[in-house]
Amino acid sequence: MKSLYFNEDHELFRQSVIEYINKKKPFFDQWEEERQVPKSVWKEMGDMGFLGLMYDEKYGGSKVDFFYSVILMEEMARAGNAGLLGGFSVHSYMATNHINNIGSEELKQKYLVPSIAGDILGAIAFTEPNAGSDVQGITTFAKKEGDHYIINGSKTYITSGCSADYFLTLCKTEAGFDIIVIDGDAPGITRNKLNKIGLHSSDTAEIFFQDVKIPTSNLVGNEGMGFYYVMESFQLERLCCAIMAIGAMDTIIAETLEFMKNRKAFGRPIAYFQVLRHRLADYCTDLECIRSLTYETCWRFMNGEYAIKQASMCKLKATELQNEVVAGCLQMHGGAGYMEDYPIARYFRDARVGTIYGGSSEIMREIIAKVVVDDVQFGKVY
Repeated sequence: MKSLYFNEDHELFRQSVIEYINKKKPFFDQWEEERQVPKSVWKEMGDMGFLGLMYDEKYGGSKVDFFYSVILMEEMARAGNAGLLGGFSVHSYMATNHINNIGSEELKQKYLVPSIAGDILGAIAFTEPNAGSDVQGITTFAKKEGDHYIINGSKTYITSGCSADYFLTLCKTEAGFDIIVIDGDAPGITRNKLNKIGLHSSDTAEIFFQDVKIPTSNLVGNEGMGFYYVMESFQLERLCCAIMAIGAMDTIIAETLEFMKNRKAFGRPIAYFQVLRHRLADYCTDLECIRSLTYETCWRFMNGEYAIKQASMCKLKATELQNEVVAGCLQMHGGAGYMEDYPIARYFRDARVGTIYGGSSEIMREIIAKVVVDDVQFGKVY
């Protein structure tokens, strides 16, 4: 049956993504052990055109519709290396998204063009030790002195924090809050790599800024608007979280079903035990429900709608469901599920952060409640 969202060109693109990812799969275990994806991978993805799907051709992008991005994130998630996908999504749909939407032409040439080419890697530095979901609680301060900012403070839980070449950094300023691009090699920056439960292929770091001097031309957008830019960008970030969770669940369920067909107990495959097959049926039903909502919300986003309620619902339901599905599927593996030799163990670790990053489940519920109960209307600022 013809899809509502994907055409023949989309499916040809899907095949190119699958072919590329399959070539990289033999290295996944190595990247997990090394806790790092080689920089060469970003260059390869740039050469494939994967890093600029949303951006204009004049900057090296291809400016195709958003469902190409859906395909790319889905297939990367299905491949089973969430760490690689985490670094990619932050680079291509968060860091560069701000520069593309509100950055000056100078910033686009300096950061966006080489980012799309895969020559440099971007990250976002918003979270602080005492300011996660409460973005207004940040204390990293950028003091304007002539044509420069002097920046002091710290950030934490920064994806690609050790390997990034630049950071889109939310700072408190005399004007309010601003996003400032900080080069990774600027004097006064210290990075400390963090050890995580999962997403091992993606490095995560604390970053400390001590009298870091950055030109005022590195301001992204208008002065005092940084908080609002961050709030609007969360819509895309949360959609990405939902898409990645959906792709991961496709693989988790498929591999669990294969295991169940081959694992025998009491003389027959465990796939034929009603309690297990009915649980799997529930998982598949819930997955198709959230997939439909997410695709519809992607369509709304692609057509310019600021669908914050729907994006928050997608993020909430998809990541909560992923945690439920992966825990249940690990249980269906029995003792094998607790062994590192089986991919389900990695899927279990990697899934846990889904309900935390990009806005916790509790924050998603509050945003939805504000729209549904309090009739709050959120507007665009880009």
